[in-house]
This record gives sequence, structure tokens and C-alpha cells, in this order.
Amino acid sequence: MTRSTLTFSAVAIVAVGTAAFFVSRRGPSGADVDLGTAAQKATFRSSVTASGEIVATRYADIGSSVMGKVVALPVREGDRVKAGQVLARIDAVPAQSDATSASEQVNALQSEARAASEQIKSAQSDLTAALARETDVKQQLARASALAKQGLIPASEQDAAKAAADAAAAQVSSARASIDRATQTQAAATGRIAQAKAQLRRADDALAKTSIVSPIDGIVSRLRVREGEMVVIGLQNQPGTTLMTISDLGQIDAEVKVAEADVLRLAIGQASTVTLEAVPGRVFTGKVVEIGASALPVTGAGAAAREFKVVVRLDRPDAGLRPGLTCDAEIVTSERANVLTVPLQSVVLRPGAGGADVTGVFLFKDGKAAFTAVKTGVIGGLDIEISGLSTGASVITGPYQLLRTMKDGDPVKAAKTR
Repeated sequence: MTRSTLTFSAVAIVAVGTAAFFVSRRGPSGADVDLGTAAQKATFRSSVTASGEIVATRYADIGSSVMGKVVALPVREGDRVKAGQVLARIDAVPAQSDATSASEQVNALQSEARAASEQIKSAQSDLTAALARETDVKQQLARASALAKQGLIPASEQDAAKAAADAAAAQVSSARASIDRATQTQAAATGRIAQAKAQLRRADDALAKTSIVSPIDGIVSRLRVREGEMVVIGLQNQPGTTLMTISDLGQIDAEVKVAEADVLRLAIGQASTVTLEAVPGRVFTGKVVEIGASALPVTGAGAAAREFKVVVRLDRPDAGLRPGLTCDAEIVTSERANVLTVPLQSVVLRPGAGGADVTGVFLFKDGKAAFTAVKTGVIGGLDIEISGLSTGASVITGPYQLLRTMKDGDPVKAAKTR
């Protein structure tokens, strides 16, 4: 090896050592972090968003109380109808036959009741005659007994008078028994008449219900049957046929499904805004009028999150809105003025002095992360209300994986500011 080569090697070693010394003096360079700013907002809202569909506030699913074939369907979907207007007619022949049979049964039983009444009158006449005869033969018996004691008539005449008196008493008893039988017959006939009249009312009601009428004013928002189809009534767990739906579009609701994590933040009367894909660029205002007391049934085997039905009543609904249109609702749960906020993802939990977790954020100070405890408030969108910072403070907002393990005093570098 020549002298020049040795000299070059020595210089290289010295240069590398010098660079390593300066790098060691500078310390670690730190990880790249995203920065945000603690901002003062004049109005800060916390809201819940949900999706659903438009429904009429007042509507009726029209079914049938009698089973049979639809023989007339004078309305079509979209028609306006009035309360009491005939919407459909069911084959009335069976119901008419039942009504006629029940009516004739009532007439027959009323005839029986009248006959029983006449029997009572006849039996009462017979009783009157029997009582008169009984009185007469008792008088004859008394005279015969007096004459027999005096020996003026033979004993056989007294015996004949006594037999006549006994026969008259028997006739009185028979007449009274006839009255009792006729009275019982009349009472039974009266009871059967009441029963037959009840059956007649039921048959007349069934006959009347073969003409299905609208219970409310509205429009036919859904027509599910056609003329000639058979309709059935509901039995136990088997639902009956729904012929159509009548909707009163004077008031419109947005019926949305709210996640269980948000439903406890809702209250009746909270303001809401509703938007529809069918009406782009227009916002409808409304208020919460109903919050489901129990979760909706879970649909699908993989569904885990529960949802609750919430109804928002629109303040000024458009006459062109129709039930079934999809919609999105934003419900304002709280509103504050002059609030300091930071990005929601910047808030973290760290162990405190007593072992309990402390809520705070990491501030960016002189190339290091400085943990600062804060108090949080309402959440609005991607921001959260806080106290304990000054306006404009530089807050570390990410990356999320880095925030999970970040410690107070860790070296960091600013990558971008939000």
C-alpha cells in the first residue's frame, strides 16, 4: 500500500466520524404527524344522521272483513277518495243468503212467540172457567152435605157432589199448568228470537261489509288486488289480504332508522332537516315527533347493530311527495355558541397520576409532542368541543396508529396541517 492510499483512508475515517458525531448531537429526527388547529366556532351543532323513507302521517291499510271474490273495483292507484266512498265490492251472494236465512228464522220464532202468547190467553180463559166451576161445585157439595146430615138426600148424591168438586179442582190445576207451560214456551221463544236477531245483525253486518268504504280522505297510494281476485280474512297468525292503502298527504313524515349508539341523544321536538334524492337541492325542515321505544326487528343473519324507528314531521311538505321516497335526515341534538373545537381524532386517553385515564390532546411544540389534558363536550361531525386550550393551538391529529402509542415528549415532524 502506498503512502497516498493510506492518507486518503485516514481522511475518510475522520470524515465519517465527524458526520456521526454531528448526527448524534442532532438526536432522532421524529415521525411525521398530521396537524390541526384548535378553532373557535360561533355556532357548533351536534347532530344525528339517519336514512329512511317518506310516509303519510295518517294512512290506512284497507282489508276485508269477509272472504270472497272482488266483483267491483271502482278506484285506481293515485285516485283521490273521500271518507265513506266505496273502494271495492266483494261477492255478496253468500252474505245475502245468510242474512235472508237469519231474517226468516226471526220471523218463524216470532210466530212461535205469538202462538205461545195465544196459548197463555187460552189457558187463562180455561183457568177462569175452571175456577168458576170449582166455586159452583163447592157450593153444591156444601148443600149436599147439609142435606145429607138432615137425611133428606141419599149419601150417593153427597158422594157425587164431592167427586164433582174434586174434578173441578183438578181442572183448575190443569189450567194453571197449561199457563205455566205456555209461559215457558213464550220465554224460550223470546230467547231464541234474541239469538236469531243477533245472528241477523251479524249477517247484515257481513252483507254491509261486502261494500268496502274508505275510512279517511286521501289518495290510493297502493293498490294490491285486481278485480276477480279472491280475498281472505286474517286468522290467528295468518294475515288477511290487504286490498289497498289510503294515505292522507295533508301531513308528511320522514320515518328513519337511527343506530342504537345515537338514539339516546334524541328527544321529542328536536329540529331536523330532511333531504330527498327525488328533490335535489331542496331541504325540508321538521321536528322529531316519535322515538321508538324498542329496537326494530333484526333483518339478516349477519346484522348485529340494532336500530330504532324515529319519525320526523315535515313543517311544509311538498304536495308532490309520495310515500316510499327515500330520504336522509339530520337531527340537531344540541347547539352551542362560541365553542372551541378540535378534530375528533386528536382526542386520546392516557394513564393519569392516580391510575385513572386522562382525556387530552398532543400539542406540537418545538418538534415534540406535548400531552395536554382537556375537557370534552358535544361532538359535531368530525369535531369535538373542548376546554383547556387556547384558540389556534397546533394539535396533532394523526396518523391514528402513531397517536395510539405516542408519549409525552416524543420527537415529531409536521407533515401537513388540517
